[in-house]
Amino acid sequence: MIDPQVWNQKSLAFRLGNIGSELHRARKADETQASVERDASLLRALDLIDLTLMDRTLGEGLKEIARLREVVCDWYAGTGVYPIAPQELEDYCLQMTVAQRN
Repeated sequence: MIDPQVWNQKSLAFRLGNIGSELHRARKADETQASVERDASLLRALDLIDLTLMDRTLGEGLKEIARLREVVCDWYAGTGVYPIAPQELEDYCLQMTVAQRN
């Protein structure tokens, strides 16, 4: 398990990049119908999102991270409440990572 204090000392770009990497792994596993691997990657992504949500210094940004969590949970559960493609989740994390670095 990752130490929350260490995780939250990383830049938001770093954290979103790692979350995006797990979402990428989940999407690739989903494409090959490897449901165990997909679920493991989604759970790791959710763990990283939860650690990020512990960072109260993000202020209003916490709402956006919380919504990302809802969308990932929707994908994991397969409920289809959010009609967002897995590739779009990856792209979102990548765009946020680039924006944070600039």
